[in-house]
Amino acid sequence: MVEYLKERPDRASLEHLLSILEDPATDLVRRDSQFKKLGLSEADVETKEQIVNLLLGKPRLMQRPVVVMGERAIIGRPKARVLEFLSGSRCAEALAG
Repeated sequence: MVEYLKERPDRASLEHLLSILEDPATDLVRRDSQFKKLGLSEADVETKEQIVNLLLGKPRLMQRPVVVMGERAIIGRPKARVLEFLSGSRCAEALAG
């Protein structure tokens, strides 16, 4: 587990995360009150580069939790997705092994 506010991800980490994320890249950005307060819109998070730049400067806007298993990642919302992802990963590993 990584506490991203204590151990802020660097550019390379965010770029890698986006490259393995199974969800749309733009889903990694929280659309909360801070997003609105900053005057951001969907146009500000259309590309992976925009997302990385935004999250480097405003890490609290990163959606959480993000679950990473090997070279796959998902946003763990709703929570049921985490169980599906983890059980699917174990099944895939068993089949590959």
